[in-house]
Amino acid sequence: MSRSIAYTSSPLLASPTPVWRSKFIVATIALAFAGLVGRSVYIQVLENDFFQHQGEVRFTRTLSLPANRGRILDRNGIIMASSIPVPSIWAIPEDVPRDPDGLKKLATILNIPLAELNKKLEDEDKTFVWLKRQVDESVASEVTALGLAGIYQRKEYKLQYPEGEAAAHVVGFTNVEDQGQEGVELTFNKELGGKNGSRRVIKDRMGRVVEDVGEQIAPVDGRDLQLSIDSKVQFFAFQKLKDAVLQHKAKAGSVVVLDIHTGEVLALANYPSYVPDKRQNLSGAQLRNRALTDTFEPGSTMKPFVIALALNKGNVKPETQIQTAPGRMTIGSATISDSHAHGVLSVTEVIQKSSNIGTAKIALQMQPRDMWEMFNNVGFGQKPILPFPGAVSGRLRPYKSWRPIEQATMSYGYGISVSLFQLAHAYTIFARDGDLVPVSMLKVSGPIVGVPVIEARHAHDVRNMLHLVTGPGGTAPKAQTMGYSVGGKTGTAHKVEGRGYADKKYRGVFAGLAPIDSPRIAVAIMIDEPSNGQYFGGDVAAPVFSQTVQQTLKVLGIAPDMSVKPQVVTLAVPESF
Repeated sequence: MSRSIAYTSSPLLASPTPVWRSKFIVATIALAFAGLVGRSVYIQVLENDFFQHQGEVRFTRTLSLPANRGRILDRNGIIMASSIPVPSIWAIPEDVPRDPDGLKKLATILNIPLAELNKKLEDEDKTFVWLKRQVDESVASEVTALGLAGIYQRKEYKLQYPEGEAAAHVVGFTNVEDQGQEGVELTFNKELGGKNGSRRVIKDRMGRVVEDVGEQIAPVDGRDLQLSIDSKVQFFAFQKLKDAVLQHKAKAGSVVVLDIHTGEVLALANYPSYVPDKRQNLSGAQLRNRALTDTFEPGSTMKPFVIALALNKGNVKPETQIQTAPGRMTIGSATISDSHAHGVLSVTEVIQKSSNIGTAKIALQMQPRDMWEMFNNVGFGQKPILPFPGAVSGRLRPYKSWRPIEQATMSYGYGISVSLFQLAHAYTIFARDGDLVPVSMLKVSGPIVGVPVIEARHAHDVRNMLHLVTGPGGTAPKAQTMGYSVGGKTGTAHKVEGRGYADKKYRGVFAGLAPIDSPRIAVAIMIDEPSNGQYFGGDVAAPVFSQTVQQTLKVLGIAPDMSVKPQVVTLAVPESF
């Protein structure tokens, strides 16, 4: 049975309490409250900006809303470059547990050294660090499966290039920040890139968005870009060029295909090349857009321009006879020569047989200024009017400094340097009845007005001469194309090495038109340093021309203008330089 307790009779409770103690307790509580009020005023009013900033630093984030990069399309709407969403892996370092096994697995999945991963987590910003950007979905799934705290994913955009190495030098590529670095991606970066948006949010310690702060700015997607390139022509030209470079054990090669009517670039390819979205161990040799950036002495491909000028000035006619015997000619202290003696040749035969002596004699009948103006008018010595990175102007020295021997050698392609693109462009004057057509890397609708350079009748005369070059007795029978008439000019030039010319290093070149009576395309091929026994332009470059022309004209829907397969001459025909 419980015992009752009389609390009121407790001596402790019955003892009197000093008044000062209760007042002290009340004063202490009041003082503490006043301190809290003061601290609140200090934080909320006096130092509000500082603490607001600290709060924002810790929990407020501005999220970038990436714009979708515009697609690059060929002339028929086939995609050559497009953006796809991909995950990127990031972390809040201070939240990541230092679990050796877990971090080792993470490093293995991301394919980065464990030491590099640890360095990122230790040395970088404690609230954000990229671990690996633009990874495959399978990698992102494996990271998620690890379940490591502080590891997160974010969507970014990555470019895909379906045409691969065939169109690499045209399309180019972007870096991880989606900024164009080469080719069309660099040239038209502003149009393709659009403008990123932004979103201001508050995040918790787990990186989750708690609420939006302020106004959201929507991204503006980049616009699509339609090129003049035909992906079918581009692929075929690249493949045939690659085959030729490998067959002749050459250092490199380039090909350019132009539409005569519109000036559009239908194909521009180089080998070696690279895959734009797989650029590990990329070398400068692969990266160079040689058709635009590399210059060379074009050899005999220059002869038609000298003959066209002489015809235009009335100095000669196609049937005018030129004595080229004995196959050598001394100018000052220097001697020039043909590959073998031809005797008397008509002007037409000078082109057909590629006579250095005949061309030099015709050139020396004219003033240096006349030749310089001709070369300048077709674009030599000038940077192509083409919005493309790396295009060069080549070398055309002022005519006032030309000596007679230099004027003579320039007439057959020594002492002047051009790019392959410039050469292909210049040959359009023979296809367009004397007009030089402006060129474009973007799709053009309708015919374009060209700039007159020579009279139409003389352009037609030279075109007939170019046709004979590809026939029996010419230097390029291997340029003949089944079903289509063609014309063109070979060029074979020693490579410059040091202060002179290398004895056994050459560039083989061919530039031409098709179909010859009503040209639709101009094609130029350059094979750099072939070393498998053949090096003449008629042997190494002309076959690539033949194959490229046939495929291109079929793709463009041009009906064959020849009903019988040409009789290809298989005997080696000497080529003059």
